[in-house]
Amino acid sequence: MNKNSIGIFDSGIGGTSIWREIHELLPFEDTVYLADSFNAPYGIKTREEIIELSRKNTIKLLELGAKIIVVACNTATTNAINELRNEFDVSFIGIEPAIKPAALQSRTKNIGILATKGTLSSSLFTKTSDLYTQGLKVIEVEGNGLVELIEAGKIYSTEMDLLLDQLLAPLISQPIDYLVLGCSHYPYLIPRLKEKFHPALSIIDSGEAVARQTKAILEKENLLNTDFQQKGTCTFYTNYDPYILKNIIKRDNEDFQVKRLDF
Repeated sequence: MNKNSIGIFDSGIGGTSIWREIHELLPFEDTVYLADSFNAPYGIKTREEIIELSRKNTIKLLELGAKIIVVACNTATTNAINELRNEFDVSFIGIEPAIKPAALQSRTKNIGILATKGTLSSSLFTKTSDLYTQGLKVIEVEGNGLVELIEAGKIYSTEMDLLLDQLLAPLISQPIDYLVLGCSHYPYLIPRLKEKFHPALSIIDSGEAVARQTKAILEKENLLNTDFQQKGTCTFYTNYDPYILKNIIKRDNEDFQVKRLDF
């Protein structure tokens, strides 16, 4: 099992921001990534639909030999991870908005959260927010339309610029000093977000924390690959057009396999 892969899935290409942190921290581990772009975005689907899609992705990753599964999607984590843990005999690492560090470090006591509707309306998000944001003003914004534009490769498009101006207006008008990204797609927007806000704003996501937790679970379960002779292989599967996925990871200057797969 130690040489088996770390399985990662997301509603599309966004979870590659999580994969990148895992690959950097654990370069000798094989990784298999599923981009369920055909069904993106998850954030507008019902909880039942999200659970069923997450089950489908889990089954495919187990078929591909995953020893541990990272749910690199905020919406899938907040809506489905408990059901996955109850059904499958494998460890799951989830991702949820990094509310705690933002709440503890905010000086203005005003923080913003940019996330999908599916994440913001979930019971897990509400529980986490209630736990850490007492005494703070929290401005929540649904990033409607952002995932679709990112999936279409339009991060630097006029459409994205106009949409960001519209969505960020409630945040820009408030004295927030932390912006929490509640979707694994959104880290790819950080350069655009920095254009819109004042330089002192801190933008945080959960990628690094997820990578550390993945390593900790592998160590705890004695599943860490200790063969350090060569870097691990990284294989990416998508059930949609592989071009965008290839384009988003090509800057890593490594020979990654990107394959079309129906799942």
